[in-house]
Amino acid sequence: NRKNALFACHDEGAKAWGRIASLIETAKINGVEPFPYLKGTLKAIAGGHPNDRLDELLLWNYAA
Repeated sequence: NRKNALFACHDEGAKAWGRIASLIETAKINGVEPFPYLKGTLKAIAGGHPNDRLDELLLWNYAA
């Protein structure tokens, strides 16, 4: 994981990679498959999930 961040080539790219890597590792720790979680969450946000209900999209509230 750390070696992948070396190829970000820019500070902002490295920050973005750090955020994504953090989400992936947090999902793994919580026993959630990262890809379906990220896919479902991004799909919900793109589909107009209400801002006042974003807590439903948090990892510990995720139900596959």
